[in-house]
Amino acid sequence: MSDFALWPVLAGTVAFFVVGAIWYGVLFGKVWQREAGLTDEQVQGGNMALIFGLTFLFEMLIAMVLWHLIARTAPAPHVVMMMAVGFAVGVMIPAVGINYLYQRKSGLLFAIDAGHFLLGMAAMGGVFLLFL
Repeated sequence: MSDFALWPVLAGTVAFFVVGAIWYGVLFGKVWQREAGLTDEQVQGGNMALIFGLTFLFEMLIAMVLWHLIARTAPAPHVVMMMAVGFAVGVMIPAVGINYLYQRKSGLLFAIDAGHFLLGMAAMGGVFLLFL
């Protein structure tokens, strides 16, 4: 298994991105917007191509790091999922939580964003299993 493989990384990135689209679209879009303190005008006034493009690139970076770790350690399938979810629970969610504490963001906003990271990383790990 190569340390970098384009197809698993792209597929994992797409899985994370699709989770975000559903999460912040149909499931929690309006609640998230309210808790983030964004008006409809602010949401619509953003450069969506830039926002979505950078989101995809950041998620691709996450996928590359996780794939690299998987490729270097050749773990069992259940360990792949433990790594993916563990990265969300042990690194991503606490990092967001620290920022939100100092920014005085709501617990509900934290829960929405934490859920996105948790489910997105689980989806990425699940997709990676298809390539092992």
